[in-house]
Amino acid sequence: MNDSHNRIAHQGTGPAQSLDWLGLKGRVCVVTGAASGIGAAIAEAFSAVGAHVALIDRDREAARQVAARLSAQGGHALAVACDITDEQAVLAAANEVRESLGPATVLINNAGLLRPGSLDSVSVADWNAVLAVNLTGYLLCTRAFGQDMLRAGRGSLVHVASVSALHPQTASGAYSASKAGVLLLSRQLAAEWGPRGVRSNAICPGMIRTALSARFYEEPGFETRRAAATASRRVGEPQDIAEPALFLGSDRSAYVNGAELVVDGGLGCMLMDMVPRPGFNSTPAQAA
Repeated sequence: MNDSHNRIAHQGTGPAQSLDWLGLKGRVCVVTGAASGIGAAIAEAFSAVGAHVALIDRDREAARQVAARLSAQGGHALAVACDITDEQAVLAAANEVRESLGPATVLINNAGLLRPGSLDSVSVADWNAVLAVNLTGYLLCTRAFGQDMLRAGRGSLVHVASVSALHPQTASGAYSASKAGVLLLSRQLAAEWGPRGVRSNAICPGMIRTALSARFYEEPGFETRRAAATASRRVGEPQDIAEPALFLGSDRSAYVNGAELVVDGGLGCMLMDMVPRPGFNSTPAQAA
């Protein structure tokens, strides 16, 4: 039994609490950008509690490797190659998932793209590419996989945004704007689809260690400086996002709709501690 099984099995109100306390066993969960990082961790977490997981990613081989690992652990997983910016490809992926696993009951919109650049110099092509994946792609996947939920009168949409949606991340092109758009997309879906039984919520991760950021942590002192900027004094791991996603995807969060869950280790509450106050605090920059 892996760590996520152990953690989930020990949550609840007593020793008799079922492993299926989340009620996700047998439900079809679709995760985009599932071949690595946060997406792979979310797929593994849902598989660990018995969900049937569809891994959507442009990288067919990497998605297949994750699916094979989940299947070897006793899960039920399907890898589907798909460019989420292509509406017809998304519709085809939804049909494949429906035919292979059944109608979707949970969608985790997680696929993301970052093209660096300041706002006075970022190319329009890069700007549009980021919006196409991070925002339009979320809408296309929601419409394609959400049809099953609307027909059933129940379902959960979870959109992975970013703390960059709340605080501008400079030199990152359209990234912050796209993630801010995700939050409003999520709220609008909650308002429009909530009366039809489908919930929509967003997660705003803070600093999470993934393969894409791994090279940054090779710089001496980098992780210490980053950790010092959080109240929890550590950098997050993909599993730190996967477990809140489990909660929001399950009926345990049945009255949570249109919410934005910030998962940043307390980064957002450290602003005043960043302001130098001699004799009272030491800012991360001073501590480095």
